[in-house]
Amino acid sequence: MYLAEVVGSTAAIGYGLAAIGPGIGVGLVFAAYIQSTARQPESSRMTLPYVWIGFAVIEALALLGIAFGFIWAGQL
Repeated sequence: MYLAEVVGSTAAIGYGLAAIGPGIGVGLVFAAYIQSTARQPESSRMTLPYVWIGFAVIEALALLGIAFGFIWAGQL
């Protein structure tokens, strides 16, 4: 029985798996905005800033994930 050897950096695989969370989060934020705007169209201007703040926070976490992936790439 032969074991396969992993050659290269596994940080790309780790970030690929970690990007699933922010992808789902961004989808949920915009889905909630679309649904709330469909229910009450006059509130769309009031809730739009909160959508962008939520999007920015989620994307910041994704960027931190890729940064830590590069930092820890040589340590494992």
